[in-house]
Amino acid sequence: MENNDLNVLDELNKGATMGMDAIEFVMKKVGDENFKKTLDVEYNKYKDISRRVNNLYENYTYEKEPHETSGMNKVMTWWGVQMKAMNDKSNSNLSELLLNGTNMGIIEGRRLLNQNPDINKDVHNLLDEFVKMQEDSVETLKCYL
Repeated sequence: MENNDLNVLDELNKGATMGMDAIEFVMKKVGDENFKKTLDVEYNKYKDISRRVNNLYENYTYEKEPHETSGMNKVMTWWGVQMKAMNDKSNSNLSELLLNGTNMGIIEGRRLLNQNPDINKDVHNLLDEFVKMQEDSVETLKCYL
C-alpha cells in the first residue's frame, strides 16, 4: 500500500507542477489585469498542493522527492501555448487552453481516486481536494471564455 501512496503522490505532484507550468506560460500572454490576478490565484492553489504533497512525501521516504513534470513535458506545454496563442491572445482563447489541461487533470485525478481505493487517508484527501480545486478552476476559467 505504501508504494501506491508514493505513486499517487508522484502523479499528484506531476499534475500540480504541470498546472503551474501551464499557467506560467499562459500568464506571459495575458494583457488583462483581472485575468492575470485570477491566474495568479490559480497558480498559488497548485503551488499549495505541491507543497502539501512534499510534506506528505516525507512520511514515506527521504531518499527522493516527488516527481515533477519532465523537461520534455515542459517544452511541449510551452510549445503548445506558443502555437495556440500565436494569433489569438484573447482571454477566451487563453482560458480555453487552460481549461483543456485542467479537464485532463480532473480525469486523471478521478481515475487515480477510483483505481486506488486503499491509499492512505491523507493521500486520498489531498487527491480529492486537488480534483475539487481543479473543478472549481474550471468554473473560474469559464468566465473568461
